[in-house]
Amino acid sequence: MQKWLPGNIKLLLALLVLALVLAWVQRNHAQPTIKIGVLHSLTGTMATSETPLVDAVRLAVEETNQAGGVLGRQIEMIVADCRSDASYCAQQAEKLIAQDGVQALFGCWTSACRKEVKAVVEKHHHLFFYPLQYEGLEQSPDIIYTGAAPNQQLIPMVTWALQQRGKRAYLIGSDYVYPHTANQIVKKLLQAQNGQLVAERYVPLGGQDMDAIASEIARQRPDFVLNTLNGDSNVYFFRALQKAGIRADNIPVFSTSIGEPELAEIGPEQVAGHYAAWNYFQSIQSDANRDFIEHFRHRFGSQRVLGDPMEAAYIGVCLWVNALREADAPDIASVKAELIMQTLVGPEGIVAVDEDTQHLWKPVRIGRARTDGQFEIVWQSGRSVAPAPFPFFVPYEQRAALSGSTR
Repeated sequence: MQKWLPGNIKLLLALLVLALVLAWVQRNHAQPTIKIGVLHSLTGTMATSETPLVDAVRLAVEETNQAGGVLGRQIEMIVADCRSDASYCAQQAEKLIAQDGVQALFGCWTSACRKEVKAVVEKHHHLFFYPLQYEGLEQSPDIIYTGAAPNQQLIPMVTWALQQRGKRAYLIGSDYVYPHTANQIVKKLLQAQNGQLVAERYVPLGGQDMDAIASEIARQRPDFVLNTLNGDSNVYFFRALQKAGIRADNIPVFSTSIGEPELAEIGPEQVAGHYAAWNYFQSIQSDANRDFIEHFRHRFGSQRVLGDPMEAAYIGVCLWVNALREADAPDIASVKAELIMQTLVGPEGIVAVDEDTQHLWKPVRIGRARTDGQFEIVWQSGRSVAPAPFPFFVPYEQRAALSGSTR
């Protein structure tokens, strides 16, 4: 066997040192990350609903990074706790844009929060993805609305309730912009379909005293209740209904903000038989949804459940990543130009960004809550529905007044 000479050993050592130096240089001069800001409440009355959305965003980011990132760069999440405070959330949005240099914002739940953040985003001509169903009467060149417009959740749910359950409706909601505006739309819908408003009540966001509301519902015996409560107030509302002897088979509740995570928090047995309308339910049978559930549970735990806002938060990141790749540049203007041409097959089905409104085409579904914490789908649109953030039956001159509400 040929012996190694001292010169060979020196050469080998030199090559090894060179390789280590090159590796160090490459690691320390890698492309900078592309930063995104995530604005959700991890504390306060909205924490139960919003915390899972951070995990959904994280899943989409990690899947992208594990696949090599985007434009040769990794995505970095900066998460800000909005503390269930809309004004504080807007301050965090300003910091993420002006100081942290994020390329997009993902977040908010309540419309009060969205409106506060919207002002900041539009001031900077930035980019914001909003994942919640909402009251409509709004659009912005700087916002992609990945949740439902009124014609993709609220209106078909109320129409179905009027057809299936009766004409007498009781309205209960949290005292802020979304429930007030949604109920203005609902009252016009009742009027158009010969419905009757039994009562319209509001409680403070985070309110817990629901006994008087439940007692009134028991006395008035409406055909159905439309529930636009948000956050942990729903826990106390359904407990009060049980205490008052109200059951789903005689007075069903139709909710706009209760999904699978909320069922788990409230207790499925207390909500079983009541209804919710969403674009996504975990019980959807499709390959895309099975993959979504499998990946999420592998990352965050086999007992975790998924709901519509989580799926909408997830597809928001997917749409942004696809637009970023097609723009082949991280600048916001280029990404916006590509976003309005995006379509994908998501867990809920086919979604597409509507060029005129920057809302999504989405399928619509109504589900009945089950004791296992899932929903049985009792009605669905069968295809993706075009967004109509401005309902045709709301007169034009009333739209500004409704959408400008800040309660």
